[in-house]
Amino acid sequence: MEKSTESHEKFWEIFSKQDRKKIDEFQRYMDKFAINFNLYKDGNFIERSLPFDVIPRIISKEDFSKIEKGLIQRVTALNMFLEDLYTDEKIINDGIIPREFVLQAKGYLEKFKGFSPSKKIRTHINGIDLVKDSVNDEWVILEDNLRVPSGSSYPLSIRDTYRKIYPDFFETMKIKPIKQYPKYIADAMNYVNCGGINIVLSPGRFNAAYYEHSYLADKIGAELVRAHELKVVDKKLYFKNYNGKLVRVGAVYRRLDDDFLDPTFFNPESLIGVPGLVEAYLSKNVAIMNGIGNGVADDKGIYYFVPKMIKYYLGEEPILQNAPTYLPYFKEDMEYVFNNMEKLVIKDVAEAGGYGVLFGHTMTATQIADLKLIIKADPRRFIAQELIEFYDEKCYIDGKLQDRKADFRAYVVMGEDVKVWECGLTRYALEAGNYLVNSSQGGGFKDTWIME
Repeated sequence: MEKSTESHEKFWEIFSKQDRKKIDEFQRYMDKFAINFNLYKDGNFIERSLPFDVIPRIISKEDFSKIEKGLIQRVTALNMFLEDLYTDEKIINDGIIPREFVLQAKGYLEKFKGFSPSKKIRTHINGIDLVKDSVNDEWVILEDNLRVPSGSSYPLSIRDTYRKIYPDFFETMKIKPIKQYPKYIADAMNYVNCGGINIVLSPGRFNAAYYEHSYLADKIGAELVRAHELKVVDKKLYFKNYNGKLVRVGAVYRRLDDDFLDPTFFNPESLIGVPGLVEAYLSKNVAIMNGIGNGVADDKGIYYFVPKMIKYYLGEEPILQNAPTYLPYFKEDMEYVFNNMEKLVIKDVAEAGGYGVLFGHTMTATQIADLKLIIKADPRRFIAQELIEFYDEKCYIDGKLQDRKADFRAYVVMGEDVKVWECGLTRYALEAGNYLVNSSQGGGFKDTWIME
């Protein structure tokens, strides 16, 4: 557990006096309002309530101040990298990142070379995953999610209920308000808008995060739409409203990946994309959030170079550090990985959501030997990281307090300026000792209280 602060002590003092039956009220609320995160498992669609823990994560004002400064710095550099990569390629020409390493990234889209989006912003909405290292008591960045990060609706949905069921905490403790997040998104959409209404483009109710799509659309004042409600005419995007009238769209907050956006440009079998959308985007008649081609910066191999990007573009030392990371792509790193695999975490660079993650300490000698052969055959496919012993958080599970591994997804929105939301998504593992906390792996979430 993290070091106890005055805020932690105040929380436990108030919590000890609460009626435990109120915890059940929370779950009934979540079920009633369909606060869910659906899963696909073994080929089946599973609709389920998202497990919620009543014990919040408490982050001090001092800790959050450093997180905020570090994330503004990081997202600014990542946006500059993406803009540079798809235009001038200065970072490659100056030898900071090997050209072939970037070209091999699954998310790199060479067809967008030379295109610069509205206001040169590509990283509009970012989910940056951090953990707090229990060894040095410092926050460490594990991943950058710059494509379609999800999860912000859950703390937004639950905070009002928390205030109603447990008013004592909010009357006694100085907790930062969180309602400003939808305004951050709306302001960012308005800033890049190319003329027209704002929309949230969703693949529909069978998407894992459909609850969030509908929730955020309502809160930011945008139309929630699916592909069949949109039409491209003369390289401009239109929404077909209830009476069949075409209404111009100026900005799209898309909640589907690049491959499915436009069947005439990407996957021709996509039934959830909009034919002609990419052409409208390239003609600068519509803004798409987040930018097409951002997946290259989500690549876990590119993650290795983010500290170098910060120094290159901003001339600054990184405020927040990466986890110690090794690229088997480099000979010396491959040697280190092969000699220390038992204590490392091996990740497939193109996977997300906790998939493609292998923990060396849980593998047999045969499994390690097999993995070495796979890495040697395709070293660009993998990274290795030191296992961060990050803090547990107290969770109320099965009627008692238990320790569980927990991370923190911070949300950073870039518009006219860069805003770090004074909340976030704390995810925890349901099983003791499990380091995978992702919602797509069945993890739960808890509210995050940033203290004033």
